[in-house]
Amino acid sequence: MYSYFNGKIDSVNSDSVVIDVNNVGYLIYVPNPFSYEEGKTYKIYVYNHIREDGYSLYGFKNKDELELFMKLINVKGMGPKVASGIFATGSINGIVDAINKENLLYLTKFPKIGEKLARQIVLDLKGKVYSVSGSEEEESTSDELISVLENLGYKTAEIKKILPTIDNSKTLEDQVKDALKALLK
Repeated sequence: MYSYFNGKIDSVNSDSVVIDVNNVGYLIYVPNPFSYEEGKTYKIYVYNHIREDGYSLYGFKNKDELELFMKLINVKGMGPKVASGIFATGSINGIVDAINKENLLYLTKFPKIGEKLARQIVLDLKGKVYSVSGSEEEESTSDELISVLENLGYKTAEIKKILPTIDNSKTLEDQVKDALKALLK
C-alpha cells in the first residue's frame, strides 16, 4: 500500500494527474487536477482503492483532506469518486462546518449528492469531523496538547471541541491549564 508520492507532475488530465516518481508514472485521481502544474514537484497523499475489477489511487495535497476523505467513503452510499468530487468545489472547513451544523443545502450542492445521501453523511459524521488549523506549528502544539489531555483521561472528541478556544501562543503548560478549565465548564 502507498501512503504518498513525492515527484514531478508529468501530465494533468481532466480528472487526474500523472506523477513521475523515479521514472515510474502513477495515475492519481485528484479533486482539482488543474491546481497542479506540469514539471513542478508535489507531495500527494494517496488512498488505494482496490476492487475486483480495478485498482485506483485517489490523491490529496494534505493529510487533513485524506483523513476527511477516508471518513466520507465510509458513509453508506458514498464511493471514492463522489467523495473526491466534494473536495473539488468545497473547502475542508466548509465541509466540516456543514456536517456539524447539519447544513443539508450546502452538502447537496456537490455533484451526485442528493438530500438522502446528505442526511446520511450528517448522521454518520456529525461530531466526528473537525476543522483544521492553519499552520504546521499550531498542529504540532495542538497534537502535544491533545496527547497530554488524552493521557489525563479526556476523550478526543471533548478535546477537539475546546481546541479553538485555546491560545496557541502560550506555552504548553499554560495551554493545558486553559484546556482543563474549559473542559471542566
